[in-house]
Amino acid sequence: MAPSKIEMYAAIRRDSRMLGLSVRALARKYGVHRRTVREALSSAFPAPRKKLPPRRSRLDAFKPAIDEMLRADLDAPRKQRHTVKRMFERLRDEHEMEGISYSTVCDYVQWRRPEIRHEAGLGPGQVFIPQSHRPGAEAEVDFGDVWVKLRGQPTKCTLFTFRMSFSGKAVHRIFASEGQEAFLEGHVHALRVLGGVPTGKVRYDNLRSAVSRVLGFRERRESERWVAFRSHYGLEAFYCQPGKEGAHEKGGVEGEVGRFRRNHLVPVPEVDSLAELNARVERWDVEDDDRRIGSRPHTVGEHFAVEQPLLRALPEEHFETARLFSPRVDRYGQIGIRMNRYSVPVRLIGQQVRVLLHASELVIYEGRTEVAWHERLATRGGVRLELDHYLEALLRKPGALPGATALEQARAAGKFTPVHDAWWAAVRKIHGDPAGTRALIEVLLLHRTMTHEHVVAGIAAALQAGAMTSDAVAVEARKAARTDTVSTVDHRPEESFPRVTSLTERRLAALPPDTRPLPSVAAYDSLLRRHRPPPAEP
Repeated sequence: MAPSKIEMYAAIRRDSRMLGLSVRALARKYGVHRRTVREALSSAFPAPRKKLPPRRSRLDAFKPAIDEMLRADLDAPRKQRHTVKRMFERLRDEHEMEGISYSTVCDYVQWRRPEIRHEAGLGPGQVFIPQSHRPGAEAEVDFGDVWVKLRGQPTKCTLFTFRMSFSGKAVHRIFASEGQEAFLEGHVHALRVLGGVPTGKVRYDNLRSAVSRVLGFRERRESERWVAFRSHYGLEAFYCQPGKEGAHEKGGVEGEVGRFRRNHLVPVPEVDSLAELNARVERWDVEDDDRRIGSRPHTVGEHFAVEQPLLRALPEEHFETARLFSPRVDRYGQIGIRMNRYSVPVRLIGQQVRVLLHASELVIYEGRTEVAWHERLATRGGVRLELDHYLEALLRKPGALPGATALEQARAAGKFTPVHDAWWAAVRKIHGDPAGTRALIEVLLLHRTMTHEHVVAGIAAALQAGAMTSDAVAVEARKAARTDTVSTVDHRPEESFPRVTSLTERRLAALPPDTRPLPSVAAYDSLLRRHRPPPAEP
């Protein structure tokens, strides 16, 4: 391999110093010009190569026009400044630019725009100052939009993220909306997972859940429930600047939302409930403790192990994050909460109930007794009805069941199965529509005291045996429950269990054989009126 130029310079200087060779002899020995030898003797480093003058570009004729557009943007509103696409269109339409690609214009604008700002005395556009964070002191909070397939339907949800600034440990939670209930429940979950409260400031956007009004640069008017929550947990809030500029003040959590979304929510997850999805999120958070941020020598979990003992202890008292409402039940057996309607037992029509609205569910109370529970609707103008709430009314109005909205929703949710439909059709065929529908409603009432699987098994067994009564379904459902209980301790083969028989066969098999003679009605003939013979003719 030929020596590099700096190695040749070192050899020339060594031979000149140790051997005393002349310039001519050194040039002859190394096969270079005498001028090169003199340069090597004067400096140990070769002179840098002269830069070639920049080549002319076809864009040179249009650079003044681009610079004029960039200077005009300095005084234009932020949302009405030139994009590169708009500049390219103007150069093509107004200046007859041809044969120049969009990427060429984009490259020029990328380095020329900061120069224009500097020439105008505005300084650099953005300056990022590196920050250091003390263990257990600071954290950042943010919301981000995510899409999930909830029961097969694309649904827009929100991702709550609480990130510790020192370790990068992040806790996530997915909710149906960005309401204050989700904001507070996200904090409760994150602080419980972290095992303590940061001792310093927690950075926030100007969220409606926390800030009711922006008064000044750093002055905020906070909502009362948020003030009470902060006081309960001892959180110290720091609010970033409004708008896009404030996002850079909590860049750690902004990047964390995007990282989590790209790594765990692509492709779009398909779940039956948000509870199922949040169970996955908790597992992902634990797995992320093994990752490294940038070139850090330790993992996120190792850094968090350092700062976790420094967190402030959690309060012993529980803070109720749910919102309390006191609606009145209308004549449809429904209540209105946040632009949506939910069913309650029809016996409460006209009464006032208490509703605790959580981020993902709502619980309805009659006094202190829980009477209903619903998963919270993610959209506005929706209706969620529970078929069980209308059963007492349907006993009086069985003709309303086939077209009931609650029945349609029960079918969609898988609570009213094809087995129910088959038994309903069979019992109506035998007893007629009103009596058959009432029998079905009596079967549906069994769900209040027995599990769904056992009742469905009882319906299937009764349908197989031809027993079209609610009592028969109840008996078979209890048999299924007993069999299920036995199977947990007795692992006999399925063939050893008793065969399903009809109630009539069971009664006849249980009676002893009847050996009595058949009854006779001959003794009753004497009670019959005897007919007199007609008189003889003279």
